[in-house]
Amino acid sequence: MNSPIPLLSDSLEFPDPRRAQDGLVAIGGDMSVPRLLEAYRQGIFPWTADPLTWWSPDPRGIFELGQFHVPRSLAAELKKGRFQITFDRAFRRVIQSCAWQRRHHTWIAPDFVESYSRLHEAGHAHSVECWLQNDLAGGVYGVAIGGFFAGESMFHRADNASKVALCHLVERLRARGFALFDIQMVTPVTEQLGAKLISRDEYLARLKTSIGLPAKF
Repeated sequence: MNSPIPLLSDSLEFPDPRRAQDGLVAIGGDMSVPRLLEAYRQGIFPWTADPLTWWSPDPRGIFELGQFHVPRSLAAELKKGRFQITFDRAFRRVIQSCAWQRRHHTWIAPDFVESYSRLHEAGHAHSVECWLQNDLAGGVYGVAIGGFFAGESMFHRADNASKVALCHLVERLRARGFALFDIQMVTPVTEQLGAKLISRDEYLARLKTSIGLPAKF
């Protein structure tokens, strides 16, 4: 018989993610900058806003930065150079676009937009923008702590724009000494690019090492 799901108090402490029930760690609390950072440091992330739920799935989806796969068609797109890539130039627009693209089945409620925008202002949430003729055509956003990056969501308004943004993100993480690229779950799109699943225990061990690295986004 499963135990009741823990309810968070004003304390920033989280239950041990290894005791999560089908990935659900806890309910409640808030999405303040300190609480979000503490969650990510423990391998936990928020998923729904009402009620606010906190998760640590097993297994966990990641990209191995040294094994990211660029299919031939995507390599051809990158070679064309038709997109302009920027970093942290339009964070709020990127997260709002991710929410809009998935508006019928998204976890990116308005509270998430505000909370992650505050996390961006604090220097821990980042975006990659993909522009086409001065229009925002695609992008990715996520959270960085030390040498750890948690990819949260991506969107596109032009073919391949989100994948091009993701390629540039991987290149940046490699160049800047990141060790772990968390994507939470593997989708058909990310699987084509080399995403894989690892156990939660392995993930938490690698997370502990990566957040202590002196990498900077």
